Amino acid sequence: MSHIQHANEPLSENFRDRLATVDESGKRNWIYAHQPKGKFYSIRTYLSWLYFIVFFGLPFVEINHRPLFLFNIPNAQFIIFGKVFWPQDFFIFGLTMITFVFFIILFTAAFGRLFCGWACPQTNFMEMMFRKVEFLILGDAPAQKALQKAPWTSKKIFKITAKHLVFYLLSFVIANFFLAYIIGVNELEKIIVEPVIAHLGGLTAIVVFSAVFYAVYAFFREQACTVVCPYGRLQSVLLDRNSMIVAYDYKRGEPRGNAKKDHSGSLGDCIDCHQCVRVCPTGIDIRNGVQMECVGCTACIDACNDVMEKVGKPKGLIRYASENTIASGDSLHYTTRMKIYTGLCLLVLTILSVILFTRKDIDATIMRTPGILYQERGADSISNLYNIKLVNKTLEPIQLTIQLDDHDGKIEIIGNPNIQVAKEGQGTGSFFVVIPKTRIHSRKTKLTLQLFEGTKMVSSLPTNFLGPVTK
Repeated sequence: MSHIQHANEPLSENFRDRLATVDESGKRNWIYAHQPKGKFYSIRTYLSWLYFIVFFGLPFVEINHRPLFLFNIPNAQFIIFGKVFWPQDFFIFGLTMITFVFFIILFTAAFGRLFCGWACPQTNFMEMMFRKVEFLILGDAPAQKALQKAPWTSKKIFKITAKHLVFYLLSFVIANFFLAYIIGVNELEKIIVEPVIAHLGGLTAIVVFSAVFYAVYAFFREQACTVVCPYGRLQSVLLDRNSMIVAYDYKRGEPRGNAKKDHSGSLGDCIDCHQCVRVCPTGIDIRNGVQMECVGCTACIDACNDVMEKVGKPKGLIRYASENTIASGDSLHYTTRMKIYTGLCLLVLTILSVILFTRKDIDATIMRTPGILYQERGADSISNLYNIKLVNKTLEPIQLTIQLDDHDGKIEIIGNPNIQVAKEGQGTGSFFVVIPKTRIHSRKTKLTLQLFEGTKMVSSLPTNFLGPVTK
């Protein structure tokens, strides 16, 4: 979608030469976004409440005395929906990352940056928490600009100090809950209530996280979306002319101008009021077309609809659309393409969910002891030595026994006949498998070993038994 100007002006793409938040000399343009109001902003506000309830509430949710989610990177322990994942489950994380990338590609190709405007943590915290606090303390954009230019009076010092103090306190609270997702609520409570000297590492993490969040929301702000986040830069690759975006209807809006001052009747519906620019949190002009900085927050839609209503023109000059629907004048439909992409997204999520929820709570790896061939037991039997490694992902200690599935023979465990594994721990053992020579018909004989916890079979493992070829 190209840049649209007045009818007699030359076409220009200069706005693409730099970010909207940077001037020609490379200096930061501070964005004083006006507070939006309208249907979409109200819906986003209600959804943000739900988002904050989930974010601040999930660390307290437990399943079987485990947190619902835990991402303990230092201890290489991850809990998802109450299930423990260890480094041995790395293939699941690899599959998760592939699924995530695939989902992002499909979702963005169909729905644009819908995630950025409605669900992204950065957008929710910045626009629905910190910016609202800023509006409450400093006032709307004109008041903030006036305060910035005003001399340093006691009133200005009080307001600026209050804003940054509240910003840091909010960042401190967020940092604590962020850490709760890493170490768990119980460990976080120990950091809070126990002597500082006993938890210097945890306290340092809280201070660092608080400083980072404060710097992002107080100073870096929209730059996190336009400079740091790779998603915005990827959208030029992921979007096409059928993707759903926040778009300006240039066919209806151009040429721009005030109809009261121009009686030629050739003007479009856009009265060039710049309200869409004033409310944009990244400082862009949506009328220039698709831009990397647009996070799809819909503030410009609400602002334009308000203006259209006041001047007696239909709403929707800026709306959710695709480049093709704007060009053709059609309304945005849930097309077959979107349906296919949605179906594929649901499919990959379903596959991943099945893998996550069907993953075994007890993992076992059995290998023949390397460097050792078979051993003859008397005149009629052959034995092989095996090693077993067990991972117990449950909250209870377990005792396991090993049995042969469908072959004559026996299991001789070295040491204790039961292999004991602590809760959420690992265990190892060694054992012999002894079978009659009459059952060996090739150099490698396939066996199936079964693990039992009491009378309950918890795993079935195939392996190879090495022996001489009998004639």
